[in-house]
Amino acid sequence: MSESVESVDLIKLPVSQLTLGMFVSAIDKHDQGQLAIANAGQIKHRDAISRLTQSGIKYVWVDTERSADHCGFKKKASNNSQLESKKSSLTREKQQAQAKEILTQAKDLIRKVLSETFEGKAIEVAPFGALADSMIESALLDADALKCMSALRSKDAYLLEHSVNVAFLLVTFGKYLKLDRSMLREMAIGGILHDIGKIKVDNKVLHKPGKLTPEEFEHMKLHQVFAIDILNEAKGLSQMSKDIGLMHHEKLDGRGYPLGLKEDQIPLHGRMSCIVDIFDALTATRCYKEAMSPAAAFKILLSLTPFHLDQELVYEFIRCIGVYPVGSLVELSDGRVGIVWTSKDRDALHPIVKCFYSLKAKRYTDIIMVDLLKSELNIERGISPSSLDIDPTPFY
Repeated sequence: MSESVESVDLIKLPVSQLTLGMFVSAIDKHDQGQLAIANAGQIKHRDAISRLTQSGIKYVWVDTERSADHCGFKKKASNNSQLESKKSSLTREKQQAQAKEILTQAKDLIRKVLSETFEGKAIEVAPFGALADSMIESALLDADALKCMSALRSKDAYLLEHSVNVAFLLVTFGKYLKLDRSMLREMAIGGILHDIGKIKVDNKVLHKPGKLTPEEFEHMKLHQVFAIDILNEAKGLSQMSKDIGLMHHEKLDGRGYPLGLKEDQIPLHGRMSCIVDIFDALTATRCYKEAMSPAAAFKILLSLTPFHLDQELVYEFIRCIGVYPVGSLVELSDGRVGIVWTSKDRDALHPIVKCFYSLKAKRYTDIIMVDLLKSELNIERGISPSSLDIDPTPFY
């Protein structure tokens, strides 16, 4: 999709000065001026710069406002009216398409880094920073769209999807706790990389379709030991991002791993990562288990307090995500099944639900948006996708 190049935020730069994270909106042709390009976006890999050079392009137009913070451009002071204007100009359909693109880019980047790490190459942090910025912007504009897209899971892509979802959940939780944007960015990077050590775990153990033996579990725990060296070799990776990667299996009582940290030795962002990692693992479909409903996962999180997880933070997380999170499936009091579609500016029990199936009639229904603030219906229960005989994926 071509992007408009009529923007006061565009500056003309020689291709030789491009860096990762810059948002290229147009190329410059001497005879034709600015030409919008179909694949406008942030530069994620140096290969993109090389392709521009090989194509004989000497100058491009860079959108400073949409470039990553580390590029060093002076940004306009953001204000609520600008954000609201941007929100209103985007339809939910377009927002979901953008969210899907972000998640696809994230999985592609993680897949690439896992491969390079396996070959012994050090992690290049800059592309993750650009990805984190896109994720944060999407969450600030319309968190519901990103939540819906991240709810789509495949048991064959668990490691990739889990890493992306942990990052997004950390951003969502951090935003709810009113943490500043720089912290959200570092937590997102840490979330994306938090399971990087698993690349060195034996595949037979990593993908075993059943419960691990004590010996296999001890081997699995080594992924945290492997992660220490991998993350320390990543130049430019902040301590906070490293903490996310190295603390998500620690416990408040000191019985976690790899360092056996306890109480105040685990900072806020480390405690958040423990909660988010467990929640996403419980609500994901795995090769050896079906996905659990969010409500059931919340019960388990609470059962792990206060010795393993921070009790106050768990309650805050539940309030942040909501009893019926956007993207989750629910049954209404009339027997219809739907996707929790919109929750912004609503209480937890009255979201907008996208209904598409009847449990009573066991058939698909007309797709209808039910606003529970204006309906006599209510949510009967949250349900897991595995409890249905049909695939809800096409309705997201």
